[in-house]
Amino acid sequence: MIVLNKKYFEEILKHSLSHLPNEGCGLLAGTFEGDKKIIKKVYLLTNIDNSPEHFSMDAKEQFDAVKDMRNNDLLLLGNFHSHPSTPARPSDEDKRLAYDKSMSYLILSLEDRKKPVLKSFNIINGEVTEEEIIEGENDNGIC
Repeated sequence: MIVLNKKYFEEILKHSLSHLPNEGCGLLAGTFEGDKKIIKKVYLLTNIDNSPEHFSMDAKEQFDAVKDMRNNDLLLLGNFHSHPSTPARPSDEDKRLAYDKSMSYLILSLEDRKKPVLKSFNIINGEVTEEEIIEGENDNGIC
């Protein structure tokens, strides 16, 4: 289960919309509380493929993000990318490239710009299971 507050959802959405017609991407960091992955920081990265159908994250940006995570006692919990014109479900390429069983893979569908859909998945050996996303809290209560 992923706990994501509205602020982070808005960051992911804004970043993904700004990269249209291409896919946007980034990393998610946070902590574990039991079986919950609590997102505490979103790293907005560059899709160096500049493609509406696939993405590759900038290696230097990834390195800098992981260094920042370590400096702030955060764990890499997953990544996200957008699908500009298709549903929020892993493509065959997404499944093939999902190497880490512990990661959450979030996909934001912008197929209907008025109703973006964010879903999270666990992908193990090509097998996809949807992971629940719940709205988190911030210092001011529920977002």
